[in-house]
Amino acid sequence: MASRSSKGTKLTKARSGSGQKSQPTIGQYLIQRLQDYGVRDVFGIPGDFVLNFYGLLEESPINVVGCTREDNAGYAADAYARVNGLGAVCVTYCVGGLSLCNSIAGAFAEKSPVIVISGAPGIAERASNPLLHHRVRDFSTQREVFEKITVASAALDDPLTAFREIDRCLEAAVRYKRPVYLEIPRDRVDAPALIEHHPIQAELKSNPDALQASLREAAERIRDAEQPVIVAGVEIHRFGLREQVVQFAKQCKIPMCATLLGKSVVSERHPLFMGIYEGAMGRQEVTEYVENSDCVVLLGTFMSDINLGIYTAKLDPGRCVYATSEQLRIGHHHFHDVLLHDFVEGLAQLKSRRPKPEFPQRIERTTAKLGPDDKVTNAGLFGYLNTVLDDEMVVIADVGDSLFGASDLTIHKHTEFVSPAYYTSMGFAVPAALGTQVANNQLRPLVLVGDGAFQMTCLELSSIARREFNPIVIVLNNHGYTTERFLQEGPFNDILDWKYHRLPEILGCGWGFEVRTMGELQQAMKAALAHEDAFSILNVHLDPGDISPALQRLAEKLATHI
Repeated sequence: MASRSSKGTKLTKARSGSGQKSQPTIGQYLIQRLQDYGVRDVFGIPGDFVLNFYGLLEESPINVVGCTREDNAGYAADAYARVNGLGAVCVTYCVGGLSLCNSIAGAFAEKSPVIVISGAPGIAERASNPLLHHRVRDFSTQREVFEKITVASAALDDPLTAFREIDRCLEAAVRYKRPVYLEIPRDRVDAPALIEHHPIQAELKSNPDALQASLREAAERIRDAEQPVIVAGVEIHRFGLREQVVQFAKQCKIPMCATLLGKSVVSERHPLFMGIYEGAMGRQEVTEYVENSDCVVLLGTFMSDINLGIYTAKLDPGRCVYATSEQLRIGHHHFHDVLLHDFVEGLAQLKSRRPKPEFPQRIERTTAKLGPDDKVTNAGLFGYLNTVLDDEMVVIADVGDSLFGASDLTIHKHTEFVSPAYYTSMGFAVPAALGTQVANNQLRPLVLVGDGAFQMTCLELSSIARREFNPIVIVLNNHGYTTERFLQEGPFNDILDWKYHRLPEILGCGWGFEVRTMGELQQAMKAALAHEDAFSILNVHLDPGDISPALQRLAEKLATHI
């Protein structure tokens, strides 16, 4: 459960009107507050302990999106939250809720605000402590589990406190950009408020003295630096600070790059954008420029092992300005009670007479020199895909070499790259395509997924087909877990070779293509792009030992340390 400092926080009551004839029920109030926060869709699977709440959802303006598995519903809600700003998933007690744990843990790790709503046994039926179905150990077990992977949680079992608890948890999701958990017993869904209640909203403010002191020190370091650089991270997207970061870069003439988790946080076609900084996985010239900088401004960046290229990155904290929603550190000085939004807004007001900087220019990845009859290679595949990306496409990359290879793609606009690049949970991409198109059906997903990850969650294509969505799914078919083979070879890395391109025959919808050569790749992609009425799936055969250029760079760097 989240704790919140009262310093700099003002609570106000937002009155929606007077003269209401009756107070809303707990279920009605929750649905209204979801709509107030911009949630138009809820993902999930119904079950008996949550059926009456599902009935209210169906009667409301909120669209209910049924999924094939609860963990897939969690992945879809996560992707929806990344595009929409806030997502929601609704499931039944324990067998549904506990199946969500992995996807919600990933949302927590990567700061994606998902509202988890779970049904629960009624309070009245718990009286004699019966062995009700779905129950594990105690009635509170599921809530206690979710307390570890959410930023706030509440059991809506008391009409006196439930309405305020809904406000508290939803406000925490928006403030901290992490999941929250709400558990509603089935006999409390229709329980009305016992007293009049109005939504409570928090107004957060930075400590003005701390904010000004931090901006003075940051401005001094930036002004005196000979080679400053901005490294933008995922929080810049989560908190809607892209325009401020771009303004800061333009006015101070500072080149920008992004972490792998923050890829597409700004347009990769911006003239000040260098590329992705990810230690040895990134381009050498970008890595050297950042690590030789005398002032690295890290904004909204979480320096995970993946972002750091499995710790091959080398950053001196004494030369860094490190600002996230959780801490602000300039060199070895720590500042407290400074909001990320206020600090970045302050940086955006800085100006500099610095001359136009010289920095490594972004390189458009081009197709490898392969003929139409040549076998598809990893480099050839990603090189070709880079030529077909346009402004209406969003790249959704699963983990492994799908992610590493995609790091070299050039994303045209901001926030058009979705991936679990820190938590790295296999199977994310296909259900994430569902969530992305529910959030914005004007975006067409290009889904990059290895055959191992695809086998985990591929049947969410059923939900995609049901809604007539049209993602293009590229299955990197190298007959197993290639990234794991890179770490340790063994038969445990092998999987059955499915006929992935024939999956549309099972679903009765979609287009399938088998690809072995570069010519077949080009023909299949042209056909897939033309088929806008349904999903397409490309079964792209790759050699098991073939890895992306990014993974190859990492392998070469790690080899020098062994």
